[in-house]
Amino acid sequence: MGKVLLIGFGRSEVEAVKGAFQDMDVVEVPEYCRDWVVSEIVEKAGELSGSSDWHLRKFVIMHGLDNEAIKGVIRAVKGLNLGRIIFATTTETSLTWRLEDLLNELIKEDEYFKALRWAREEAEKRRGPFLDIGNG
Repeated sequence: MGKVLLIGFGRSEVEAVKGAFQDMDVVEVPEYCRDWVVSEIVEKAGELSGSSDWHLRKFVIMHGLDNEAIKGVIRAVKGLNLGRIIFATTTETSLTWRLEDLLNELIKEDEYFKALRWAREEAEKRRGPFLDIGNG
């Protein structure tokens, strides 16, 4: 069964996410796991206890889900309107990282893509209206 790991979510937000996924293991990752290797968190997910509300950012890390399930999780969580969330899936590499290192990398990637989107939007604004006079 796939797992959905939550970090940075308050109690009511966690309950909303859990309510959206009856068929998936939705797990709060408490702060004491920040120095654990991600694979250890995945393996011990059922034993974890404590709140995920310890990080300033919100993360949804998906493990063992196929592409359709991943799309479904993203769509459903975005539909809950819980603010800005960083979504990620585990990889062979990320499973070997400490959680804190993975979260820092995900934040860097998120900021990079946010800046890229902003630059693209600004470029669109500067283009302004065009008059197409053709080539003839």
